[in-house]
Amino acid sequence: MTDDDPIKTTAEAAEADAMPRRHDAHSDPNADPGGPNALTKKPVQAKSPAEWAYERLILYIQNFEKLLDAEHEVAIGFTGSDAGVMRIEGMGFFDPDIVTFYGTDPSGAKTQLVQHVTQLSVMLRALPKPENAVEPQRIGFRLAADLEQQVEAGEAE
Repeated sequence: MTDDDPIKTTAEAAEADAMPRRHDAHSDPNADPGGPNALTKKPVQAKSPAEWAYERLILYIQNFEKLLDAEHEVAIGFTGSDAGVMRIEGMGFFDPDIVTFYGTDPSGAKTQLVQHVTQLSVMLRALPKPENAVEPQRIGFRLAADLEQQVEAGEAE
């Protein structure tokens, strides 16, 4: 604890750790994530299973996107269900154990999957970029940049 840190009572610390955190990032920086409000203050305790899964999925997505040509974007297939494939336009987590995927299905319908981390089993796929898109979206880059901003903001607090 530094001189700049506010002193918290045991009750305040316990309350801060008990509050669920939620975080989302999208390919469209103006997208409304919807759902429960995000709590921006990160608890001092270790990362939740949802946050760990979120961060590792970002790494997988980034590595997959490095393999794609300029005509393809990353999509996600959901194994073990009939949910199909979704172009990844956003991803988030809701502590302690939920990971959320936002996007569109092949017909263009808005899609969201909310999944418990113990059920997480996904397949990354390459889909052709939309015909009206000049450049393919690289969501992995946006997710990683957003994550870096969150880390920097946490260090500044």
